[in-house]
Amino acid sequence: MDQDYEMRYLKSLAKLYPTIAAASTEIINLQSILNLPKGTEHFLTDIHGEYEQFLHVLKNGSGSVRRKIDEEFGNTLSSRDKKSLATLIYYPKLKLELVEKTEDNLEDWYKITLHRLIQICKRVASKYTRSKVRKALPKDFSYVIEELITEKEEVQDKEAYYNSILNTIIRIGSAKEMIIALSNLIQRLVIDHIHIVGDIFDRGPGPHIIMDRLMTYHSVDIQWGNHDVVWMGAAAGHKASIANVIRIAARYGNLDMLEEGYGINLIPLANFAMNTYGNDKCSCFKINYDKAEYNTKDLEWDCRMQKAIAIIQFKLESQVIMRRPEFEMENRLLLDKIDYEAGTIQLEGKVYPLSDTNFPTIDPKNPYELSAAETEVMDRLQSAFMKCEKLQTHVRFLFSHGSLYKIFNSNLLYHGCMPLNEDGSFKKVNVFGTEYSGKALYDILEIYARKGYYSVLDKEEREKGQDILWYIWSNGNSPVFGKDKMTTFERYLIKDKETHHEEKNPYYRYIEKEETVNRILEEFGLDINQSHIINGHMPVQLSKGETPVKCNGKLLIIDGGFSKAYQKVTGIAGYTLVYNSYGLRLVAHDPFTSMEDAIAKETDIHSESMVVEQVMRRRLVADTDIGKELQRTIKELESLLSAYRHGIINEKI
Repeated sequence: MDQDYEMRYLKSLAKLYPTIAAASTEIINLQSILNLPKGTEHFLTDIHGEYEQFLHVLKNGSGSVRRKIDEEFGNTLSSRDKKSLATLIYYPKLKLELVEKTEDNLEDWYKITLHRLIQICKRVASKYTRSKVRKALPKDFSYVIEELITEKEEVQDKEAYYNSILNTIIRIGSAKEMIIALSNLIQRLVIDHIHIVGDIFDRGPGPHIIMDRLMTYHSVDIQWGNHDVVWMGAAAGHKASIANVIRIAARYGNLDMLEEGYGINLIPLANFAMNTYGNDKCSCFKINYDKAEYNTKDLEWDCRMQKAIAIIQFKLESQVIMRRPEFEMENRLLLDKIDYEAGTIQLEGKVYPLSDTNFPTIDPKNPYELSAAETEVMDRLQSAFMKCEKLQTHVRFLFSHGSLYKIFNSNLLYHGCMPLNEDGSFKKVNVFGTEYSGKALYDILEIYARKGYYSVLDKEEREKGQDILWYIWSNGNSPVFGKDKMTTFERYLIKDKETHHEEKNPYYRYIEKEETVNRILEEFGLDINQSHIINGHMPVQLSKGETPVKCNGKLLIIDGGFSKAYQKVTGIAGYTLVYNSYGLRLVAHDPFTSMEDAIAKETDIHSESMVVEQVMRRRLVADTDIGKELQRTIKELESLLSAYRHGIINEKI
């Protein structure tokens, strides 16, 4: 480090620590933090709008809460009591309402429950410093809770001391509020950091609810999935992306999410669909809906709206393809391959009959041009998406807390794949005239994705960025898509399933080879002996014997079917990965029934866990990325101490 620069830095540091005592105290504090166990990391992926299951998994910490209860109470509590205590911690307010109606001696129940919650609190707080726990405490009860969970050596009769506090809480009518506060604190402390490895949006009914919760979570990062990126493009005002998110919402019977969740006015689209396709049954545009959640009276409307926006989407996507030849997607220009009189389409030298031939808005001579009515609809939808403050807030959060990949504590996190050639080498991809591969491909795509949303002054760069957001969603060379094409048109309009096939990138074959995984880790500057790839996007078909653990545990595919649409394929309802001071644990979940069942029947998500990696020495904060930063700070503070003691910098006493 340059001496002048170092001196300037030390003088700045001296403003924060103006005395030898202040610098020494901070060194001691940081050194003590380094020797604590590392916090628990929680990895989730491919949530796809399934908010109830997601929220429950957050509350139970993928079984971490129940494990803490088992560790604390062992055989001293019955299985039934453990289950009740766990349910109370997950849903304290709602569970208390039931207890108050059924419990004969409420005062005794309060006393016993408070004692148990305090014991669990002490256990989950033990791996953190007092200052970190203090910051997590609820405002209203911070002092009381700190007293209850802190050992006081000076108190002779500790039991009597703590009992007097609890009796007072019950006597003044604050037991209920205290139980809620303690339960929320346990939820807060059991997981230190959460990683969302892509695909919050689409298919399920509540991505907006999930985003609301993530925005209040204490520590989170997000690796964008293709379904997230298309929403980011829609929020930026990219019309092809807007068409995609509306079509998918219609496809899964979730238009209510757009209208009520985000307040986006779909009436212009509904009117257009009814006027254009009012006599069309739109039988090829069926709704994939949940019988328990979908109101079938909307079925005909949703089918027509789905067809209307699908045709618009095909046109808009083709316009992007034609203005960006470097995307190399000419094989997705399909509307000019249709024989409109015969009702057939020619694809790759074969002629296929179309299942639907009613296309009143397509001009065969100029098939990719929007009609005047379609243009008006899209202009109004574009305005609605760009002016939707809630959506914009969510997307800004995705940008500020997200990225295409993340390196965290020697783990590489990404959604999708590293694009590879048939021979397993990193594929070179043309991005606006320059070829990129490996890590550089991720970096340049992310740069343009951010330009697509944030670039205001440079219109050309903004348009490039918006097209890249759509490219990341659906291009065969996109690292978060990982297939040669997206056959949306074929799946709707051609019965022959050979046209529906989407060829996976060679990556999905090569990840069975450890040398490939090692090359990817090295490409991102990671130690192949200590690092892992944590991968979302492709559902693991456990029911067919597929395993999520590859290459001796170096690669973990943790998409197990959070989305109900995939659970028949996967055989489970999602994976979560838990990384604590003892190692890595992969948890496979059974389907979640409902929050009502969880509270009334005390049903939890049944989960099977497997140890992926168990460390010989318990991992400490010193072994983490934060630990490395703290060690650098300690060195800087030691330099400041030396400067004070040698009279180079004067103390401010």
